[in-house]
Amino acid sequence: MAGQATAATALLTKRKIAYRTHPYDVPPDAPHYGALVAAALGVPPERVFKTLVAEVDGALAVAVVPVTGELDLKALAAALGGKRAVLADRAAAERSTGYVRGGISPLGQRRRLPTVVDASALDHETVYVSAGRRGLQLQLAPADLVALSGAGTARIAAR
Repeated sequence: MAGQATAATALLTKRKIAYRTHPYDVPPDAPHYGALVAAALGVPPERVFKTLVAEVDGALAVAVVPVTGELDLKALAAALGGKRAVLADRAAAERSTGYVRGGISPLGQRRRLPTVVDASALDHETVYVSAGRRGLQLQLAPADLVALSGAGTARIAAR
């Protein structure tokens, strides 16, 4: 789609990975933002994933979890071989990824960070993640998401 190129879509295009973009209009400060995005896209919320930046033992890492749940920080730390995880400072997350909060994509980041995708993503034929801009989602196969982000998979969403 014209005018919607981001670092994430450029990476997918360069690697010849099948994807679709889906624009949506949800106010960024709306409560239950992820559920509203899923509703705007007309897809089950368990197929829409949010990208969070955390610090694991002082080093930045990326977690990709369903919008229907929360990140289990202990599980993320364990998945990366660490002891303690906390959500990263907004400025640090934006600086390291090159994206703004609410539009952080797990793909095409300025600096590739260790990444863990919640294993539930593998239960779906395609999943939705931020395309790198607020109001735009990518739909792609979870295997492609994992491969391109260099991610591991683990149960990191609080159930």
